[in-house]
Amino acid sequence: MNAPVMPETLAAPLPDALLDALQRMFGTRLSTTLPVRQQHGRDESVFDVPPPQAVVFAETEAEVAQAVAACAAHRVPVIPYGAGSSLEGHLLAVRGGISLDVSRMDRILRIDAEDLTVTVQPGVTRKQLNEALKHEGLFFPIDPGADASLGGMAATRASGTNAVRYGTMRENVLGLRFVNANGEIVRTGSRAKKSSAGYDLTRLLVGSEGTLGVITELTVKVHPLPEAVSAAVCFFPTIDAAVRTAMQVIQIGVPIARCELLDANAIRAVNAHDKLGLKEQPMLLMEFHGSEAGVAEQAAVVQEVAGEFGGEAFEWATTPEARTRLWTARHHAYLSGLQMRPGCRAVTTDTCVPISRLAENINASIAEVEAAGLPYFIVGHVGDGNFHMAYLLDPALPEELATAERLSAQMVERAIALEGTCTGEHGIGLHKQAFLRDETGDEAVAVMRAIKAAMDPLGILNPGKVFAV
Repeated sequence: MNAPVMPETLAAPLPDALLDALQRMFGTRLSTTLPVRQQHGRDESVFDVPPPQAVVFAETEAEVAQAVAACAAHRVPVIPYGAGSSLEGHLLAVRGGISLDVSRMDRILRIDAEDLTVTVQPGVTRKQLNEALKHEGLFFPIDPGADASLGGMAATRASGTNAVRYGTMRENVLGLRFVNANGEIVRTGSRAKKSSAGYDLTRLLVGSEGTLGVITELTVKVHPLPEAVSAAVCFFPTIDAAVRTAMQVIQIGVPIARCELLDANAIRAVNAHDKLGLKEQPMLLMEFHGSEAGVAEQAAVVQEVAGEFGGEAFEWATTPEARTRLWTARHHAYLSGLQMRPGCRAVTTDTCVPISRLAENINASIAEVEAAGLPYFIVGHVGDGNFHMAYLLDPALPEELATAERLSAQMVERAIALEGTCTGEHGIGLHKQAFLRDETGDEAVAVMRAIKAAMDPLGILNPGKVFAV
């Protein structure tokens, strides 16, 4: 197993001619002030990298194309920026350049309720979209936790709590528009449910982390709001019992909508943050969608399975207010966990394995971190074999970062050995470049590099991400 790639910052000064051109195009929407640059040069990763040299706030697809073309003319890097909620260093300016902020491109362009599709600009966030859709009796199911922008969610191939039933961004993006490295606008896909027309450029861009193009428009699937929704929590004597319950629920075919794991440390954190008073032991937080009868049947089956593994205190949340309170606490788990150790930073690693190997992966990861004595907490989308381990470290102690990276590498190595992946939804970014090679092999990485070279020959689109320049 190779060590994580640590970024080397290489940034030449921006050409005056480029700054002049961008100033003419964007006026006050071009910023070189340090606070704005710093805001666009930091995410939740452990990397400390100088910020981009300038930030441009685009409001139209044409402006994105103009900005990219200007940067291409001067061979200056362009880093797409949405909500800034990524975890693996995706938006860091390791080669300097321009942060291209598309958060102001936040219009919902078209809702086709009869076809169950929506077309949006990349800055639209998932909460904004669902607020607009609820009046149509529809919802967009991809829920990575943060109120991420759809452009960023597509770029990182996000998924989240609903993926066990509704899939990831890969399955829910039908088509998109993007600006390529020359500043040209490219359209992919359509609103049709399927197509066999040529190469699947849509899937190529989904998950490309801004290295192949800047997404400027997306057409995504939406779903009818279910007739009935019910959430439940169940507590278990051990992590293993909770995980094995989730495994069996999936294996017997219960169409559960969400199945989330929180360990005792995570419960302790959300109790303190959200004043919930939950039992501080491993918990499954589940949600069921369907008809009234279907939801009741699903829940009864799950409750029976949980009982076989020692699950107890099965509690229901049937009102929207009660469900929202539980899911808000789940979405706050990361920030709540950070408060367990004030002033800490987190190395957060996610892996995904076949559901039959999930318990093995989690149990071994827990044994390793407890032997190392590093504070941690676990949350996981265990319904699809994906979980997140957050190692909490003192940024003033380099030895703790080294321990966290060692533990992370062991967890990833095990996931790959179990025929899983080094990242279920965080992406590669800076942090997992070496792991990508371990997972796919040099030959596959060479193919990816060839695609990158063909679509971005000057290497200006988010350089240094996915694989090193």
